[in-house]
Amino acid sequence: MATQSVTKYSRIALELQAPVARIALANPPLNIIDIPMMEELADALTEIESRSEICVLIIRGSQKAFSVGVDVAAHTPDKVEQMLAKFHAVIRALVGSKKVSIAAVHGHCLGGGAELAMVCDLAYTSELATWGFPEIKLGCYPPVAVTALAALVGQKHAADLALTGRSITGREAASIGLANAVVPEVDLDHAVQEAVCHLSQLSPAALAITKKAFYAWDSIHFDKGLARAEKIYFDELMKTEDAQEGINAFLEKRPPVWKGN
Repeated sequence: MATQSVTKYSRIALELQAPVARIALANPPLNIIDIPMMEELADALTEIESRSEICVLIIRGSQKAFSVGVDVAAHTPDKVEQMLAKFHAVIRALVGSKKVSIAAVHGHCLGGGAELAMVCDLAYTSELATWGFPEIKLGCYPPVAVTALAALVGQKHAADLALTGRSITGREAASIGLANAVVPEVDLDHAVQEAVCHLSQLSPAALAITKKAFYAWDSIHFDKGLARAEKIYFDELMKTEDAQEGINAFLEKRPPVWKGN
């Protein structure tokens, strides 16, 4: 039996048992992705990438949710550039990883949490999971989703999710291509394990090289598109009064008052 190694950080838990690495988001109750979690995820992904015996990475949430997304308090003008830089470093590391990544989604999977799940190679969702990109309700937008969501689900579905901020069930997420399969929550671990068993029988070298070839063209556009989305976010969006109002209203637990500028 392969040796098991478990590392518990303050916001995540990393388990290594060749050929599989497992990351559990562990910032209860809803696994908000704050800057410390971003830093820990970056460290864990670096560790996983250095392990030649690992070919599959599973990311899941602990307790009641996958993740409700990035900490809203980190969107304030003094923190937002650092926050996006650290979060997008995690996204870029996941996209560029040689390991086959699998998102196991239950409960809330929103905003940055949904972005984290959508860039995994494979995703399995419980039917009662809640997916969505609600940033527009805060006067913001999700840079990773506006860059890559249309390639996954088509332009109309992507526009619907990003522009309305509405939430959808795991069943609808699978039907539009956000997930490979939808299962009852009690069967989620089994569905993921079936995928792992299949992948574990294949050549790690072939998987890594095939993944590189598969995403060769898309990754070029993703890098350029995300950089452009970041620039618009900083240079235009964060200079609007509405963006500041949306964040402040959320933090102050009141309805926003939009000014349209």
